[in-house]
Amino acid sequence: MIRFVLRFVGLLSLALGFIFLVYDGTKSIADQTVYISTVESTWSNIHQNSLTSLQPEVERRVGTWVWHGLVQPYFLDQPVSLVLAIIGAILILLGRKKKPLIGYARD
Repeated sequence: MIRFVLRFVGLLSLALGFIFLVYDGTKSIADQTVYISTVESTWSNIHQNSLTSLQPEVERRVGTWVWHGLVQPYFLDQPVSLVLAIIGAILILLGRKKKPLIGYARD
């Protein structure tokens, strides 16, 4: 059951990543400039309060360097379509069925 949920959420994440890729592409074509929506801008458009409350919480629990050195450049500044595609791929790989052992004799 958990594998099904992981695969379902992974496919949903891949679909959302593709939707954001199409959204950025159509906006780029319409404005005739390259437009790439980041995780930070998309998150702040969806729910600003959770993003602003995350920073002090991360800085208080693990340190300021984690927010400025890891979370900000490696997560929040990345394209949202890329992040969703990576998360979806990881979830699909975690939810895949295990391959049977070759040469294993069944009783």
